[in-house]
Amino acid sequence: MRLATSILLSCLSFSSFADIDENLTIVQLQQQMKAGKLSSEELVEHYLNRIERFDDNGPKLNSVVQLNPNAIKRAKQLDKSLKSDGLVGPLHGIPVLLKDNIDTADGMANTAGSYALEHNYPEKDAFLVAKLREAGAIILGKANLSQWANFRSTASSSGWTAMYGQTKNPYDITRSPCGSSSGSGSAIAANLATVAIGTETDGSITCPSAVNGIVGYKPLLGTVSRSGVIPIAHSQDTAGPMTRNVTDAVIVLSAITAVDKKDSGARKTSLKPTEHLKKDGLKGKRVGIVRQFTGYHKGVDAQFEQAIADLKKQGAVIVDDLSFEKAGQWGGDEYQVLLYEFKHDIQEYLANTKDGLPKTLSELIRFNNENSAKEMPFFQQEIFEAAEETDGLNSEDYKKALASSKQKTQEQGIDLLVKEHDLDVLIAPTTGPAWKIDLVNGDNFSGSSTSAAAVSGYPHITVPMGYVHGLPVGLSFFTNPEHEGQMIEAGFAYEQATKHRKSPNL
Repeated sequence: MRLATSILLSCLSFSSFADIDENLTIVQLQQQMKAGKLSSEELVEHYLNRIERFDDNGPKLNSVVQLNPNAIKRAKQLDKSLKSDGLVGPLHGIPVLLKDNIDTADGMANTAGSYALEHNYPEKDAFLVAKLREAGAIILGKANLSQWANFRSTASSSGWTAMYGQTKNPYDITRSPCGSSSGSGSAIAANLATVAIGTETDGSITCPSAVNGIVGYKPLLGTVSRSGVIPIAHSQDTAGPMTRNVTDAVIVLSAITAVDKKDSGARKTSLKPTEHLKKDGLKGKRVGIVRQFTGYHKGVDAQFEQAIADLKKQGAVIVDDLSFEKAGQWGGDEYQVLLYEFKHDIQEYLANTKDGLPKTLSELIRFNNENSAKEMPFFQQEIFEAAEETDGLNSEDYKKALASSKQKTQEQGIDLLVKEHDLDVLIAPTTGPAWKIDLVNGDNFSGSSTSAAAVSGYPHITVPMGYVHGLPVGLSFFTNPEHEGQMIEAGFAYEQATKHRKSPNL
């Protein structure tokens, strides 16, 4: 990345383009482009400038690990087409970072942060990347992640990869950016791109969004393609937008939502996300308060109480003190499902990579053992080893665990609460403030509300809720598929009424 940065920035000065407001939405940026006040090329150069200043130097956030050598060329093409034909789509000229587990045919490796895939250069874009390009986006580069999306060891450090090292939280560089979409969260918080795409199996979009003070949207399972994405488990995996505001998240969601015939779990949706950006979207909404996901941090609880008061001011009807009867009972089933599906899914992905790369999970395990000094200096691969012991998706144990985890989070979980209390949406704090980076002991989560939506496959958005000792915390909105539009309305109205997000002091 360092070489690519110096080449792309050879004609720039640090003072260039400093007046681009990071709070401008995609629509506002495009309005400036149409008015001739800003070009896509200038926007790309602005972000490259900031990447060199703050990611490579200064606080050395280490969030952007590869740069697209074609980014400026693409920007020039889009500037030209804007003058002749207008906007090509809703993301025209907008620079996007991709988590480094998403295929892109731009000469950038797709590595999951592992030397095992150092030379994995895809020949085709992932389906969602093709949709981004179709909408006019510019792929700016790749963002760091937690190695193998935090699914190699229970002692992993979020944001650390063997290839690229540790990503840092821009609000306090001694603290974790959470994961596994760590670089995506850190980069967007630091204004190194307009938009990033993260992926989530359980909390990997929403946690790094919350602790980096941005918006993260985990879509309804199957509505965004998983083709060309290094997987964990098809029954929970999804990609989604990470942005500085709800408006941009919804615009990106609209662009990447499409049925992909190569994704066996593809799901059609009639949702039109941008129609739900309503400032009065909380008026009359029935909001369920999931109290069992509080109580682990007094500062977070105080911010949550203020959030509830703010929701009431905006006309929400509060239904308090709700809980999931089966909470705490689905975790074991979830873990078993992930082990079984990872072995199956990672081998499906590896089968389509170039010759010379590992093709099976056992080959990945052997690679790690043979290269342990650089691949495993801090934590091991006990999750890989446990997954290798599974005996396929026809296993009765797998089928029972999958059915049980879905039942406990769907009909006995989110669906039950929504139906019993006639709710539009459920809320809880997303997670606690960022903890200290600790490569010896691994992550130190204090609490989280991500699992119900993750295991069920239901939609979830986190929005900045405030700060605890200067560290961002997020408010989670989640619901069942029938109420996803209402969830967007509630999240957007809350954001517009509170405007909690503040830029980190870099």
